[in-house]
Amino acid sequence: MQWFLRGIIAAFSVPALVLFSAITGFAGLAREAGLTLPETLFMTAFVWALPGQVILVGGMLSGNSLIASAFAVSLSSIRMMPMVVAIVPEMRTDKTRKWVLYFLSHFVAVTSWVLALQNFRTVPHERRTAFYAGLGPTLILGSLIVTILVYAVAPKLPPAVSAGLFLLTPIYFLTSLWGSAREKAVHLGMIFGLAFGPVFHIFTPQFDLLGAGLSGGTVAFGSHLFLKRRRAV
Repeated sequence: MQWFLRGIIAAFSVPALVLFSAITGFAGLAREAGLTLPETLFMTAFVWALPGQVILVGGMLSGNSLIASAFAVSLSSIRMMPMVVAIVPEMRTDKTRKWVLYFLSHFVAVTSWVLALQNFRTVPHERRTAFYAGLGPTLILGSLIVTILVYAVAPKLPPAVSAGLFLLTPIYFLTSLWGSAREKAVHLGMIFGLAFGPVFHIFTPQFDLLGAGLSGGTVAFGSHLFLKRRRAV
């Protein structure tokens, strides 16, 4: 219980404030798209990845079928798989039940992932599931509260303010991932990805993010191996 409460306290942080600011923009977008409050809350609680939520709303606005929208959200959420693969071993012990890990995996998103890895260094290994059980649901609960409040006042909020708050999300993702990186290869991947992004946007705008990510990550991984072998020599 002590570490569960510490996880709840850890959720009250600057990254969480940035997340809630971005949720402000999403709540306004959902209301403008004609979604009801229960539908918006359901998306926040169960999709639980802001890019996926935006993709789903965008699919609805463009008239895409439910299957096509669900497929697009699934592709967006694939990026969570490496995060789950990275964080589960940090929490798993010989006595940890699998259903606990499956349940906690739902709460994995960029904000909770970064906060967890930052705090796990000071959390005993056998108490990390309790810590994350306090951290993850608290972030979702806070997002739900913000969604309710913003949904009610969205008509009075200037569109420029909503758009500006929503743009905080990619800025936070970039800075938080940079700060939480444990390997230089991650920094290289971000640098190469940012450099390749405009190039792919010019030549293949439909696949710019995918192309920049794959090429940037590949070059970064190759550079990391080359530098590692060079130091060994």
